[in-house]
Amino acid sequence: MTTAREIMTPGVECVRSSDTALDAARKMVDIDVGALPICGEDGKLKGMLTDRDIVVKVVAERKDPIGIHVGDLAQGVPVLVRADDDVQKVLTTMAQHRIRRVPVIDGDELVGIISQADVARAASAEQTGRVVGEISEG
Repeated sequence: MTTAREIMTPGVECVRSSDTALDAARKMVDIDVGALPICGEDGKLKGMLTDRDIVVKVVAERKDPIGIHVGDLAQGVPVLVRADDDVQKVLTTMAQHRIRRVPVIDGDELVGIISQADVARAASAEQTGRVVGEISEG
């Protein structure tokens, strides 16, 4: 059984709930990513922030990116997988929630992230195609 830990990208960086949208955008540029996990001051996962969230919820609404904290942009309960979850559960989770990236936790600690690219490297072409198709349907 292949696990989430085996296919994830480890060493993922977070933005803190108290960071501004501008801080998050700069971090995305600096580390060349389009999404970052949002972690509370306690270090626990609170949600995910995408570059699209910043554009739609801040820029398009003409809000001040210095006055908006990323914690205010997180919505609902974060979708995640556990490090020891089977890859099939990861694929199902991504497809059901139509998400391109899913954080991986071990206990309460964020240990990595799985993206569509990670899925493509680890799963069969058929599984990858199904997941990507289901994610893209929305």
